[in-house]
Parts: sequence; structure tokens; C-alpha cells
Amino acid sequence: MKVKFFATYRQIANCKDFEIEAPADVLGLLKVLCRRWPEFSNKIVAPDGESLGADAIVLVNGRHIQHLDGVRTSLANGDTVTLLPLVAGG
Repeated sequence: MKVKFFATYRQIANCKDFEIEAPADVLGLLKVLCRRWPEFSNKIVAPDGESLGADAIVLVNGRHIQHLDGVRTSLANGDTVTLLPLVAGG
């Protein structure tokens, strides 16, 4: 599967996308990303370790996970996951 990063998340990962074997669900992917890039901890996963971080937006194949099964959304190797921070601006 492909994981795409945007904005400050791209800076943390130091790449705009990469390929990974699909974990079972979005939460599994987020935990893998936190292990690979510890700076993601507390940004993409909430402190409880079981929910999405408050400032993270995750899309699976272009659909926000809020409209799917949240962090329990299943993943497959053909999927594209997009990860971006909540951005405020004026």
C-alpha cells in the first residue's frame, strides 16, 4: 500500500510517500508510523493509544476515515492512505 504525507507530516517523514505492507487497519498503520518516526507520536495517535490524534486527518482511498470505520478501517495492499495535519490559516 502507499502512504502519502502532506505539510508538516512530510517534513517529519522526510519523504512525500512510501510503500509498506498493509497492516490490518488504520490504527495498526499509525502505530507502525510512530515506531518508524517517533516524532509522529502524540500527533497522529491520541495519548490513549487507541484513537486518532486530535490534529490528524487520515484518508483511505480519498475517503475520510470518519466516514468509514474510523481507526478500525481495514486496509489492503492496493490502498492509498493520505496523512495530513489539521491546518489553520487566514
